[in-house]
Amino acid sequence: MPNYTISASTTSELEERGSRFIGHLVPWAEFDDRLATLRKVHRKASHHVTAFRRMLPDNRIEEGAKDDGEPAGTSGMPALKVLIGADLVDVGIIVVRYFGGTKLGTGGLARAYAGTALRTVEAATLLPWHRIVSRTVTCPFQDMSSMEQRIAASGLNVVDRAYSDTGVTISIEGPEHAVAEVTADN
Repeated sequence: MPNYTISASTTSELEERGSRFIGHLVPWAEFDDRLATLRKVHRKASHHVTAFRRMLPDNRIEEGAKDDGEPAGTSGMPALKVLIGADLVDVGIIVVRYFGGTKLGTGGLARAYAGTALRTVEAATLLPWHRIVSRTVTCPFQDMSSMEQRIAASGLNVVDRAYSDTGVTISIEGPEHAVAEVTADN
């Protein structure tokens, strides 16, 4: 089954019996900073529940969830199950809860956190996940134009160019399969 990810953060809200749930789906690279920011912005919130999934270099998926003071298993795990069900990797979700005065019970909490996570995922633009890698390509000056065209056609990013007496070394970054195609002859 293919995995998906996001390139931009998404937010959604859910209100359940007076409690307000605000979901933030963020790329994994921004997760820690966004959590710190949300803890400051929403200092008066009752809970900042988290769940994440990220792809490790050996192609295993690391995942985790924290209930942040809610009863065990009623908040982080339901949010994580939504990420798993959507086949998302390299993302994290933070659900900020403002308590509304009415206890929801364990089932109500699980439904509210899962519902917020689902709304947030549904609002996101999902992209096929590809491992991003960096490589260098060296070519003589006479091949530079065709190399640049191959790189551009593959949708790769040029990070740097280093010129020498005999040619150029181009540092590129992008999805692993596209980088492999461009660097296969090199």
